[in-house]
Amino acid sequence: MLQLFLIALRNLAQHSKRTLLLGGAIAGVTALLVFLQCLSSGIHETMLESATTLSTGHINVAGFYKVTAGQSAPVVTQYRKLEEVVRRTLPDVEFIAPRGRGWGKLISDKGSLQAATGGIDIAQEPGFRRVVRVAQGNLDDLAQPNTILIFKEQAKKLEVNIGDVIVLSTQTARGTNNTIDLRVVAIAEDVGFMSMWNVYMPIESLRRLTQINDESTGALHLYIKDINQIPRDMDLLREAFIAAGYKVMDREAKAFWMKFESVNREDWTGQKLDLTTWEEEMSFLKWTVAAIDGLMYILIVVLLIIIAIGIMNSLWIAIRERTREIGTLRAIGMQRRRVLAMFVIEAFTLSVLATFVGALIGAALAGLLNAAQIPVPTGARMFLLAHTLKFTLDLHGIFNGMAVITGCTTLIAIIPSIHAARLKPVTAMQHIG
Repeated sequence: MLQLFLIALRNLAQHSKRTLLLGGAIAGVTALLVFLQCLSSGIHETMLESATTLSTGHINVAGFYKVTAGQSAPVVTQYRKLEEVVRRTLPDVEFIAPRGRGWGKLISDKGSLQAATGGIDIAQEPGFRRVVRVAQGNLDDLAQPNTILIFKEQAKKLEVNIGDVIVLSTQTARGTNNTIDLRVVAIAEDVGFMSMWNVYMPIESLRRLTQINDESTGALHLYIKDINQIPRDMDLLREAFIAAGYKVMDREAKAFWMKFESVNREDWTGQKLDLTTWEEEMSFLKWTVAAIDGLMYILIVVLLIIIAIGIMNSLWIAIRERTREIGTLRAIGMQRRRVLAMFVIEAFTLSVLATFVGALIGAALAGLLNAAQIPVPTGARMFLLAHTLKFTLDLHGIFNGMAVITGCTTLIAIIPSIHAARLKPVTAMQHIG
């Protein structure tokens, strides 16, 4: 085998022009594949970070409280006891952020709009500063009572600026209407369609507005160190809460705001917990991710087909040029299977070297563009939930891509290699190239 490998290296070096041409094509496809994988990983990571900062945790301990059988509110009571259960059950929780939930109407002197109100404690949400980019004002001022953060498009519709006061009208947990005056302290850059309906205010102000006590909140956003453990953690949490005497709703892969109608039809009062994952709360994002991945895979398949045709044609030409060499090798005793192995090893060696070079080029290009912080166009920002393009090195995906290209190239080489192995020594030696 070592001898065949050395022969393969010698042949690649001897036919340097063809090797560079074919190797360059393989390296180019690999570089593009790695680049697209880095882009796809970056998009996934950005969307996950934006979604789990603006609207959801990796896991959400939320629920509904019903004063009467036909009226529910997205509230969990005595949330600190829930935190204790979570910390005992899940040692891999990085941090827990209580988040208020509400829906109301924002009214200014010149406009109004409906918005989902998120009550936050800015000191307990370190990821919020990474995702929300403030265009005007100061994010730290959101720690002051009766303040609000809105986004650029919302500010334009309401025709307000920093320091202006707007009115938020909403329904309390008991079904009565209430209002509060809020001072605009920050206007943030838009982050896609999620910023079209979300606004943020101090959680204490939201509690006073919705008339719930300090022991209640909308949801506990749990952030896990390893998101691959989310399914296991969900099962552990459900068992722990049931064991602690809490009523837990049946799992349903919907955002909490899509469950009001079914919850209001159920005949019960009091508290029921609802455990959801970020994917369930943001299920409407799946089609965006699926579309991006689908386009990437289609492009990769097309490129693989093109490179496969090029490799096969190149090998047929190589075999024709080396027909007398093959005849000589067969004449001095080389068996057919070794001739076959020689060409397959040659193709495999070329693929390994070319994919390695291509992977380095693709990763370097992705790294440079990531450092350049390329702005995302406004239209694309609507779906990507980001201000700049992000490229993330996914080593597992890169190695898988290299393996796929190397495997395809080697398999394609088998067909012309079989033809070479079947050449008769006498006929091959008499061939005139």
